[in-house]
Amino acid sequence: MKFIHISDVHIGAKPDSHYSWGVMREKEILSAFNGIIDICNEDGIDLLLISGDLFHKQPLIRELKEVNYSFEKLIGTQVVLIAGNHDYIGARSNYIGFEWCRQVQMLIEEDMDSIYLEDINTEVYGFSYHKRDITKPLYNKVRPGCEERINILLAHGGDEKNIPIDKKAVGNNGFDYVALGHIHKPELFGSRMAYAGSLEPLDKNETGPRGYIKGEIVKEEENSHIHINFIPHSVREYIKAELTVDPGFTNGALIDMAKDKIKEYGEQNIFIFQINGFRDEDISFQKEDIYNLGNVIEVMDDTVPDYDFETLYRENQDNIIGLYIKGIQEHCQKGNDRDIIGKKALYYGLEALLGAKVR
Repeated sequence: MKFIHISDVHIGAKPDSHYSWGVMREKEILSAFNGIIDICNEDGIDLLLISGDLFHKQPLIRELKEVNYSFEKLIGTQVVLIAGNHDYIGARSNYIGFEWCRQVQMLIEEDMDSIYLEDINTEVYGFSYHKRDITKPLYNKVRPGCEERINILLAHGGDEKNIPIDKKAVGNNGFDYVALGHIHKPELFGSRMAYAGSLEPLDKNETGPRGYIKGEIVKEEENSHIHINFIPHSVREYIKAELTVDPGFTNGALIDMAKDKIKEYGEQNIFIFQINGFRDEDISFQKEDIYNLGNVIEVMDDTVPDYDFETLYRENQDNIIGLYIKGIQEHCQKGNDRDIIGKKALYYGLEALLGAKVR
């Protein structure tokens, strides 16, 4: 039985809406989902598992109809899905009473339920959220009912507010595969449990590749063999890149370095740049020039000036600046120069004192 596991698609979300590339992000999320439908057809996938938050919020009827139209294109793939904490089934949810196409079955109840797919000898267990927060560990003691079947658990949660999950306990409960959702970072726990993560990254904190889990289960009497892989699928990634400078760097050199990083990782991606190192004390980097290079969402300047301490001390040994420089030198002589945060604080303090002196 060949399957694809996706979660946290968040159709309807509008990441980076205040940025020039934000107009495309909402469309790219839907495009990524439709790409999964194409892959299912191309690769002869038997089962598409969706472990919650297909939608960013409780879906509109028109949104359900659009997604259902995509599901209708599936040739030989069956779909089983649950609602998560974002698209939970409230009292007026449009999930209630919605007629899915023949390929789709939804575990819509708020108590544990299952669906048996006879033609692929697979039983899928799970339930949907009927409120945003569920704090009880509802998955830890769930066990499949028939060992001869391929048994899969759809589970959405993993933190304090959203069904805490004891992964060791759930992993030992007899399921052939546990399809996890809610955590947006993909993570595999051996070959029988995984977070698929979000199909597309949804904010700047979701760095790294995003995509889906592809797997195959072979059931032989009471034993099963499973192989799973994470497959990158997103149009874009959030890339956190460091720009390390030295006192010889100018603004132009810094901009060229940022351009090279963008070219290296791909212009379609979205960048968070962190500038590190020591700069010439007369240089002040212009972050706006880096923002103008493309899809740059954040620039952090953590550089410190490369001061000539000896000259500064001679000129200020009889005032607070001289005392402060002496403190910096003593800090470094004690071997504390490895304490990056402390050292930066000292440099920033000196910069403030020098600025006050100028004023």
